[in-house]
Amino acid sequence: MTRCMIVDDEPLAINALSTLLKKLENFEITATCEDAVKAFHLLQKTTVDLLFLDIDMPELSGIELLRSLKKPPKVIFVTAYRDYAFDAFELDVVDYLLKPIAFERLLQALDKYYKLKQKDQNLPELTGTSRQEDKKILMVKADRKVLRLLIKDIYYIESMKDYVQIHMNRRTVISKTSLKSLEASLPTCRFLRIHKSFIINIDKVISFSGSGIEIAGRELPVGRYYKAAAMAALR
Repeated sequence: MTRCMIVDDEPLAINALSTLLKKLENFEITATCEDAVKAFHLLQKTTVDLLFLDIDMPELSGIELLRSLKKPPKVIFVTAYRDYAFDAFELDVVDYLLKPIAFERLLQALDKYYKLKQKDQNLPELTGTSRQEDKKILMVKADRKVLRLLIKDIYYIESMKDYVQIHMNRRTVISKTSLKSLEASLPTCRFLRIHKSFIINIDKVISFSGSGIEIAGRELPVGRYYKAAAMAALR
């Protein structure tokens, strides 16, 4: 049984989606919520497999809610607006449904959910820098395109206010996103936050000390807040 939760500030939208889900076997609506802040607290004590999440809500948007969750369930965004599609893509959600939702389109989204669930269950745990880890991709928006970057080729990522610079072997990619958002998409076994403005690929480190890390011919600072964790990881 797949436990579902619907978060939407429009009661009619909740009712419409609930009606569609009730036509299906193996889907149980364990909770509905018209407030994203209340949903945040509810998710701390409720086990949910699949979250149907509206985006444009007062106080806290669906995107902000998802980013605030340390271990979010699988998410399908449900919204009346097309403008958030790229944000949804960056957050690695299952799908992005536009209101009003057609039953056929909902079935397509649920099919994606089942495939991802099956993949998660069959995928062996990876440690270190295995061959599968080396094939992992980071997808970012740059120059009005979506770029597929091999994670193993990234040296370090630098925050530049509203943008980040992704420094790689033969090029530097500039993307309008946040360091925090990228950090959540990177494997923790390989990437390390060493400063409020820098994330590094541990495999690319040439030398290090308590005050700086040499990587790709540059000395990067180590922030005081990150120093202990950085030194422990590098040793």
